[in-house]
Parts: sequence; C-alpha cells; structure tokens
Amino acid sequence: MDRAALKALLERVRAGELDVDRALDELALLPYEDLGFAKPDHHRALRLGLPETVYCPGKTPEQVVEILKALAGRHAVVMATRADQPVWEAVRAWNPAARYYPTARIVEVRSQQGQEAPGVRPRGFVAVVSAGTSDLPVAEEAAVTLEIAGDPVERVYDVGVAGLHRLLDRLALLRRARVVVVVAGMEGALPSVVAGLVGRPVIAVPTSAGYGASFGGLAALLAMLNSCAPGVAVVNIDNGFGAAQVAHLINCQE
Repeated sequence: MDRAALKALLERVRAGELDVDRALDELALLPYEDLGFAKPDHHRALRLGLPETVYCPGKTPEQVVEILKALAGRHAVVMATRADQPVWEAVRAWNPAARYYPTARIVEVRSQQGQEAPGVRPRGFVAVVSAGTSDLPVAEEAAVTLEIAGDPVERVYDVGVAGLHRLLDRLALLRRARVVVVVAGMEGALPSVVAGLVGRPVIAVPTSAGYGASFGGLAALLAMLNSCAPGVAVVNIDNGFGAAQVAHLINCQE
C-alpha cells in the first residue's frame, strides 16, 4: 500500500463504488501482515516510496517465496536481494514470470494484483561507476535496484584509478548524471577522484574485493570515510542495494 493506492481506495469509498466493510477488508493487513516467521511491512511504500525488499541470506527458499507472495499481493513490483540459485528456483516454481539477475543476485517479481508505485518519479539518470570487474556484483546490485525502482541508469565500469584515463573518457557523461554511485574495493580511492571532478552527490560503496591488507573491504571503507573531496556519502561494505536506495531518493527530489 502506497499513497496512490490508499487515495484510490478512499476515493472509491467516497464515490460509493466500495462499501465500508470491503474497505476495512482492504485495510485489514495494514500496516503489516503477520506470517508467523515474518511480518511484511505493507506501509513501507506509503512512508518511503518503495516497497519492502526481501534480504535472502538466513531465510529458507520457502520463506522467501512466502514473503514475496505477501508483498506481491500489495505492490506491483517487489524484489529479493542476495538470492542464490535455490532461492531463484523456488521463486520460479511459484511464479514463472519472475526474473533473475545472476550477477546482481536479485529476483524481481511483477504482480498484476499489486498497486503501482507512488507518484514521485526520478528526475534524471544515475551513473553507477565501478573501479574493477571484481566489483561488478555490488555495482550490478545497485544498478538493477535502481532500474527496478524506475531510475534510468548509465553504467561506467572498470574505470579504477590504476588507469585514470578510462574515467576521464566518461567525464562528460558523469557530469550530466543527477547522482553518481561509485563502487570500489582495494584502496577505495575512486569516489574521491570522481567527487573532485563531478559536481553531483557521490555515494561511495566499498567492496570486499582486495588482497589480505584490505581486510575484507575495511581499508576501502575507511579510505572513503576519510575522503578529502566534498560531497561523498558512504554506505556499508558491499551494500549496493543501500546505495541505490539513497540515490533513488535523491533522484526523486525536486
């Protein structure tokens, strides 16, 4: 349930198309639905503009499917992140029309039962930049999340600081973006470089790609948190999804 859906429901009651008891049935599962093992948040789109997303690790494939079923009954598009092959097979068995993005590890389910997302739409495109090919799973998690949310995305991949000319070749594109998501492991320097060249909000995503002294992405995280370039915000290690959510909210502002 989002603002558009709630408003449409109330308009139907006012017009006499829907009686009060039926409207109460529609509202009975708000703000959440109790599945016993999980409580899907049907009000999240009403509050934040996007439906709840299912994080798959720690859940059985059957639990993921049940949560997706509940969410798909209320929302036109829902997704699950960090989905492995067993999860995908379980979702596909339930809904053959579902889509799997293997690099991003995202499952997308579109439903004819659910309501479309609320009225505020993206104002421009988001550039998703990755330092190296090893960062692609996280970069694709960000890019696919944005596309499912309705944001146009431009991918600029494998442009790390070891070959700065590759980034400079795409500078004109980056300067037209409304938001730039920069994904990098190793020493994590790329967001500082981009933020020093592009007058746009830069959302930095450290990844766990790197040798032993990178400490599973901690070195990149600390480097990004200590960026000397203004306009850099940092999310957690490997959190492409979180970066995409922030970028989407920025991109929908007037």
